[in-house]
Formats: sequence, C-alpha cells, structure tokens
Amino acid sequence: MSILGRTPSLRLQLSLWLLLPLLGLLALDAWLTYERAMSAAHTAFDRTLEASLRAMREGIALRDGRLEIDVPSLALELFDDKAGPHVFYQVRAETGETVTGYSDLPGPPGARPPLYRTVFYDTVFREQPLRMAAQALPIHDVGSARSQLVWVVVGETIEPRQALAREILLGSLLQELVLVALALGIVWLGVRRGLRPLHRLSDTVAARSASQLDPIEHRDLPSEMKPLVHALNQYVDRLHRMLQARKRFFADAAHQLKTPLAVIQAESELALREPDGERVREHMRVLHGTVRHAAKGVQQLLSLSRLDPESGYAPTLRDVPLDAVARAVALEWAPVARRQGVDLGFEGDGPATMLGQMELLQELTANLIDNAIRYAGDGATVTVKVAQEADGGALLQVVDNGPGIAPAEREDVFRRFYRGESGQGVEGTGLGLPIVREIARLHQGVAGLEETPGGGLTVTVRFPAPDG
Repeated sequence: MSILGRTPSLRLQLSLWLLLPLLGLLALDAWLTYERAMSAAHTAFDRTLEASLRAMREGIALRDGRLEIDVPSLALELFDDKAGPHVFYQVRAETGETVTGYSDLPGPPGARPPLYRTVFYDTVFREQPLRMAAQALPIHDVGSARSQLVWVVVGETIEPRQALAREILLGSLLQELVLVALALGIVWLGVRRGLRPLHRLSDTVAARSASQLDPIEHRDLPSEMKPLVHALNQYVDRLHRMLQARKRFFADAAHQLKTPLAVIQAESELALREPDGERVREHMRVLHGTVRHAAKGVQQLLSLSRLDPESGYAPTLRDVPLDAVARAVALEWAPVARRQGVDLGFEGDGPATMLGQMELLQELTANLIDNAIRYAGDGATVTVKVAQEADGGALLQVVDNGPGIAPAEREDVFRRFYRGESGQGVEGTGLGLPIVREIARLHQGVAGLEETPGGGLTVTVRFPAPDG
C-alpha cells in the first residue's frame, strides 16, 4: 500500500511538525547569515579600497597649474592578484575632465562630501557590479601657492566579497545542519520516550475483556495524559450505566411478564379442555384481562426504559398549556372513573403554561389519575388541580380521599414494582409513580406525596419557571 493512502503515525506527525519549522528557520538563518557575511566582507574589503585611495593620493601633484599623476604600484598591489584585472580607478579634475584611468567610471551619487572623507557606494560598470570608494582631495602647487580639487575613485568587482560571504555561509550552514541533526535525534528520542505511556495505555485497554468496565488507573501516567484517561473513564462509566440499564430492563420485563404469561398459558390450556362454552368464555375473560394487564405492563416498561437517565433521552420542550392538557386527560379518564364509581373532577385557577413536551405531560397526568382511581376505591372523589405559581412555575395535583399511603412508604412507592400495604389486592404494575417521577425529572420538576386534609393522598408535581 502506498504511504499516501495511510494515516501517518503520531511519531511521524510530531517529527514533521518539528522538521518543517526547523527547515523554515534554517532558510531564514541562511539568508540572515549571508547578509551578515556580505556586510563583514564589505567592511574588510572597503579597508583595502581606502588604503588604495591613500596610496594613489601620494602620487598626485600639481606643478605649474598642471596635474601630474604617478599611480604607485602599491595602490594596485593591495588587491589580490586574482582580482587585479578587475580593479578600476579614475582621477578626475574639478572641471570633470579625466586625468587618468577609466573616463566612463561612474562617480559617487549625491552632493560632494567633505574633503578627505571617503565615500563608498555600489554601482554597475560594463555590466559588472562594482564596489567603489571615492575621495575629494585639494592638491596644492607649492611653487605658485595655488590649489586644485581632484576626485580619486577606486573600485573592484564584488566576486571576492561574494566568495568570502559564501565561504562564511557554508561553514555556518554545515555547523547548523549538524546541530539540527542532533536536535532532531534528541526530539525523536524524546518523542519515542514520551509516547511510551501512551503505548502502555493502549496495551492496557486492548488487554481488557468485554465485561471489564472498571476505571482505568492513571496514577503512574504523565499529567498530560490524565485528561485522556479521565475522558475514557467517563465514556466507560456511561457504557457501564447503559449496560446496567439494559440488564435492568430485561430483568424488569422478565419480572413483569412471567406471571401474566403463566396465567395466559394456564387459562388457554383450560379453555381448550372445557367442553362447556360458558366455561370457555369464563376462561377467555380471564385470559383477556391478563393480556390487557400484560400489555399495559409492557407499555409502561418501555416508557420507563425510554425515560431512564442512562438512555440519554432529552425531550423537546416548548410552551405547553398545562391546564388544557390536564383537563383533556381528565375527560378521557372520566368513563373509566364512572365504571369504578369514582367522582373525577377538574379544578383550574386560570391558564398555567410551562416548558414541556405535551406527550410526556399527558402520560404523567394519565398515570396519576389511573393510580388515584385504582387505589382510592369505589365511591371516592378524585380531583385534578392545575395552577400557575407566583414565581412563574406550574403546579399539578391529583387529590383523592382514599386510604392514602403511610408516611414510611411514600418514598418507596417511587421504586419500580413496589407494592405497599395499600396496594395489596389492587391490580397494578407498580410502575405508575416511577414513570411520573422520571417525567418530572426530565422537566426539572419535583414529584412528592402528602396527606390530603381529612384523609387521602395528594400527589404534587411542581415544574420550574422557564429560564429568563
């Protein structure tokens, strides 16, 4: 497989991330080094040019108003032999006439500098870059006490300077390349050593079995890796809770369906054996009731599993008129209440709005009414109350005058399948109030039980006011 088709290893990525900036810095340093080397070469060679100017000045004299030039050999011997053919000079009178040397040699730019001051400048002469030195000198005629101003100009090609700069650059680059190679080797070893804890962590995770979900130990790991291990432990913990919720659902389903399935099997077998049609219908009535009970239990189990905190379910909240929802659910349960001989009513003190999911609030209200009808008993009164509280929250209450629940059991009844003394002999699943509490929790609400004045039970669910 081509390396382009693979994801590079972390070690290779770190090496590339370090190598590329190093190469960029090396290129920048090479340019700066060359500039510094050229500056140093100019400083050294400019001294030679200035010495040549002084030597040429000694050979210039003014006699009887005429300039006499005798360029001493020392003026040219100061330069390297190889550079000799590339030396240019000029002596020019104040009138601009060239006395000796190259007549077309460019002079210094700008205004005339002070006397005896050497001016260095760069120019191009005959398609060759030159480094020039120029000086303005007054020449005195001793016999006549007259003087005349002359320009002395000396220049050389810059190849020797460039050669010196390249030599300095090459030496510097070789030294820096050795240092970069050593640095990369140290970085490579450091990265390799630094990744050892990560390899150990990888081996530890890979060696774990599917059922091993305890937290990963991180005491011996570097501090930089502890956030990663902490995140892994959080993920493993969430996975563990999800598996526990699944196991709990299977156990709850087995618990809830075991008895109804046994009853269904027994009643169906008895019905098949009965020759009498009336007895068969009696068995079928029992069978039908058991199936209804089992279906309701399965539905509540599915609701409870969906509402479990570990399921990750998040309701879609929007403005909901709680009073209208509770009134509609009460109307739906009115026929059931009449069949049970229960007086079901609704009381509302005006509109009551909240942030919630309508379907869940309908299920919560239905479970509260169902529990009240079942446990209050024949002839009882059940009232659904809704109000908007002073702080902007919403209040839902289902009040009955039945036997109620003992204070010691009021927290236990919110556990799954719990059937207290008041629930003995009453058909139910023990899942209604747990579902109510989970729906209230999803809406940041609180469900609680208290005694109804005069006897009975009041279930209160308080929902908070919307934020802002």
